[in-house]
Amino acid sequence: MSLHSEIHEQPACLEQLLQEQRTATEKIAQAINAKEIRFVFIAARGTSENAARYANYLWGATNGLPVALAAPSLFTYYNRPPQLNGALVIGISQSGRSPDIVSVLVEGKRQGCLTVAITNEVDSPLAQAADFVLDIEAGQENAVAATKTYTCELMAVAMLSAAMKADDSLWQKLSRVPEWIESALANDGLFGLKVRQYLSMTSCAVLGRGFNFATAYEWALKLKELTYIEAAPYSSADFLHGPIAIVDGGFPILAVVPAGAVYASTMDVLRELRDGRSAELVVISDVQEALDLAQTSLPLPAGIPEWVSPVISIVPAQLFCYHLALAKGCDTESPRGIRKVTETR
Repeated sequence: MSLHSEIHEQPACLEQLLQEQRTATEKIAQAINAKEIRFVFIAARGTSENAARYANYLWGATNGLPVALAAPSLFTYYNRPPQLNGALVIGISQSGRSPDIVSVLVEGKRQGCLTVAITNEVDSPLAQAADFVLDIEAGQENAVAATKTYTCELMAVAMLSAAMKADDSLWQKLSRVPEWIESALANDGLFGLKVRQYLSMTSCAVLGRGFNFATAYEWALKLKELTYIEAAPYSSADFLHGPIAIVDGGFPILAVVPAGAVYASTMDVLRELRDGRSAELVVISDVQEALDLAQTSLPLPAGIPEWVSPVISIVPAQLFCYHLALAKGCDTESPRGIRKVTETR
């Protein structure tokens, strides 16, 4: 298997996850709903932390749960963990082997919290530390850069949301995700042609807002991992609070702008960047107006609900990064200086 083949495996992986883990997810949701959960406390690193950013928006908007991202060093180096009374403590990790993430769940359990591991390794230390394990069932991922494990983590987050809400209409929308990703993958060859004009790009800003704040972070991470480009992720709102000063003629702005609640405000920012500052825009969207504004458009299939769009919108970003890395002559399977499993403490 290669990075390219793993990107294309995502529809099948997600369909399997939906079919095989719905019952387990509903059991976890029942345990969560039976507790007086005041907030969710998530420990994660790297790509998995971007899945946690998605949970921050989704569980807040759909399930009314405040979400906080853990600072694992408080649990390890400082040995001063916060009080977690009333928390649901979740660890998200593809390998389940990072000691600092495990330490958060261990401390959460010591404080009497319900703990859940979302992982691709059900025999890992993280899984062993948790009360419940949600297996993302992505299968072996050989490429160093995470692709299918990321979308499976996003799907696991969305499945938990649907199960906690006990709303079958949410499950029906999730069942369409594999076909929406298949549609996005159909543009693979086209994206390969579009990236060539960015061979000289050395830095860029990546914008997303709301549910797709996570997508901006993950797109930027994939650019760094695969192409060695200095890519800085921002909320389109935060970008106006100072960082916009870096933009002058031709500066690349990569943006995720699907239809939804934050579409209009994000478009206002992009128009200012294009018309007022002559930025070079690369846009992922399911809205023709947004695609027409960009010098380079990466289309999404129409009809995707905003809350589930991050599971699909990251796929054109993955293909963009893969093809750009290939065109630049970078090693797409084993990027320099990084490993598949990183065990931080």
